Amino acid sequence: MSPEGNGPVDPRVIRELWEVICERAAHPTEGSYTSRLLTDKKGIDKVLEKVGEESTEFILAVKNGVPERTAEEAADLFFHILVALRAADVDLQDVIDELERRRK
Repeated sequence: MSPEGNGPVDPRVIRELWEVICERAAHPTEGSYTSRLLTDKKGIDKVLEKVGEESTEFILAVKNGVPERTAEEAADLFFHILVALRAADVDLQDVIDELERRRK
């Protein structure tokens, strides 16, 4: 499937999601799932547990050939990877820069 077949990709949603994650890290909000992940007493282990869980669910969705579920699980995995990056003090821009470097 070509990228053109799905319409343009708007990177703003990723930037906005990253900003919310960073805001929740700096100023935890009661009732926020992201805040709970970032302040859990298990620390980074809790975030990495979720990355592992979502990775498995993504793999199963792909293997089972369920496109809608695959998209949902990919979104979950991507979100938890972003939370893990923030918990590890790695800026999203560093990842973007690395992808750009590899593209060349």
